[in-house]
Amino acid sequence: MHKTIDLLKSKDELRIIDTPLDIALEIPHLAYAEVKKENGGKALLFTHPVDKATGKKFDIPVVMNLFGSFRRTELLFGREVEGVAAEIEKLLHMKPPQGLKEKVGMLGDLFAMKDIFPKKLKKRGSCQEVVKQGDEVNLYDLPILTTWEEDGGPFITMGQVYTQSLDGAVVNLGMYRLQVYDKNHLGMHWQIHKDSSHFFDQYQRAGKKMPVSIGIGGDPLYTWCATAPLPYGVNELLLYGLIKKESPKLVESITTPLYIPEDVDFVIEGWVDPEKFVLEGPFGDHTGYYTLAEHYPVMEVSAITSRKNPYYLATVVGKPPLEDKYMGWATERVFLPLLKTNAADLIDYHMPENGVFHNLILAKMKPLYKGHAKQFMHIFWGSGQMSFVKHALFFGEDAPKLTNYEALITYALNRFIPKCLFISEGITDALDHSSPESLVGGKLGIDFTASHSPIAPESIDSSALTEHFQNLIPEVTALTQYMRHTANPITVVSIRKTRSLKECFSALERLASFVRIVIFVDEEKNDIHNPYMLLWRVTNNMDAARDVYRSESIVAIDGTTKTVVDSFEREWPGDVECTPSVVERLKSLSLWDLDPKLEKKYQL
Repeated sequence: MHKTIDLLKSKDELRIIDTPLDIALEIPHLAYAEVKKENGGKALLFTHPVDKATGKKFDIPVVMNLFGSFRRTELLFGREVEGVAAEIEKLLHMKPPQGLKEKVGMLGDLFAMKDIFPKKLKKRGSCQEVVKQGDEVNLYDLPILTTWEEDGGPFITMGQVYTQSLDGAVVNLGMYRLQVYDKNHLGMHWQIHKDSSHFFDQYQRAGKKMPVSIGIGGDPLYTWCATAPLPYGVNELLLYGLIKKESPKLVESITTPLYIPEDVDFVIEGWVDPEKFVLEGPFGDHTGYYTLAEHYPVMEVSAITSRKNPYYLATVVGKPPLEDKYMGWATERVFLPLLKTNAADLIDYHMPENGVFHNLILAKMKPLYKGHAKQFMHIFWGSGQMSFVKHALFFGEDAPKLTNYEALITYALNRFIPKCLFISEGITDALDHSSPESLVGGKLGIDFTASHSPIAPESIDSSALTEHFQNLIPEVTALTQYMRHTANPITVVSIRKTRSLKECFSALERLASFVRIVIFVDEEKNDIHNPYMLLWRVTNNMDAARDVYRSESIVAIDGTTKTVVDSFEREWPGDVECTPSVVERLKSLSLWDLDPKLEKKYQL
């Protein structure tokens, strides 16, 4: 991390904040604003974190927004991200050599592979220069942040969680949020689908405590590797070796049998009792909503070790765009070749940041036969973490670039008919709040690979259309129309909902001359003229099996908050929002310098 800080300074990619700021809300709020600047702002180094609640001053600097731009992400990789993908693709398609020249070339490739594998050192690492055990263990000695006003407490947000199977044969590196309960207990928010949760099941059946070691800091690439969606049983640190061309050097933890990189800044070691569960959360998460409190396993900390002059690495999550945009971009590029192993005719894919990854994916493919796109939908929904994706849109090879949104949506709307929709059901992310039941919900696929010739509706002024809507649905307060130059304009309607919108959908048929795609959102907290945040809101709030209406000519989507009028029985979470008094204090210190237009656009 010291080398990283020096690198960022030399590239003018670091903003140093010497003003003492509170670990509760102030530091994370400023980081939240920084990453929303054009091109992601700069990495932040807070040199004087304080805990105003206790009066404690920390001599441990806090580092944030490390990956918060495309440029910084590649700086931290030490190479072009696309080059990593090309290398993986080459490995996946390696064939037996046919002649002496090819054999010699392959020997070079295989020799380079030797540096992929982690090396276990027999000595202690620099992460163990300071060792605290027993009564000396105190999580409150670390500047662990409380990000949002309604959070259940302070959370570690950039922890590298090292675990292993009961027999020790399989190891895993993951990233899970970790709530601080007291000086020596942490909540383990590993969702039921995660590898560490699978390991936990093994220990639970055996009635044994599970060892866990958590790394913080060190080479930033360790942290990115912790987010990598590798198949079960594959050590994520292999990616580190592949990217850096050097073996990650590991040392054994002091009080657990787990190995961790020798140069991380902190290691928090401990044991998880399989019989003990504690209420974890709420937490303002990357969906932009609070995830509700639930019971999760708890870890009793047995040791905290560190470097002599450590940094504390953290991130902030909430409404997009955030640091995970850039980390996700690297994941998207690096894992394209692996996704192609199950879908050979896949050309490219992209996860828009305001779809918060599991809510929306765009894919381009080479369709070879009828139903090929639907086959791809099933492949995606059955592939590892891709199975959590709620909405998948598939385009043919002649479609515009997936990141050219204006051209892409024009292409899509000029060939869309309601028959293109495919609605299924499957597994959902534990953070998804919109489905009628936890972990299972509707899936929406749209096939744009076939060319249709939809008939455009009659053009009508928005004010006149509003009047038509209000005559049929009195709860409508306003509307606007997007993409009116296409065969399928999108009408966004704000509403003060007093009943289920299912009761309103059939009335839309009387407007078939004027509308094709209709999206309903709540009047409260939505700006119908802000498409960036509308996409975020609607993909979060809809469950395709419940909230999509279609006829021969019209598709309608209910993107509103679900309540008792919808027979929705789960608790609906609130938005993640900045605390106004904290923002005003940061502005008074001349630290908050985000353009007010961006504050409004991203609905801070």
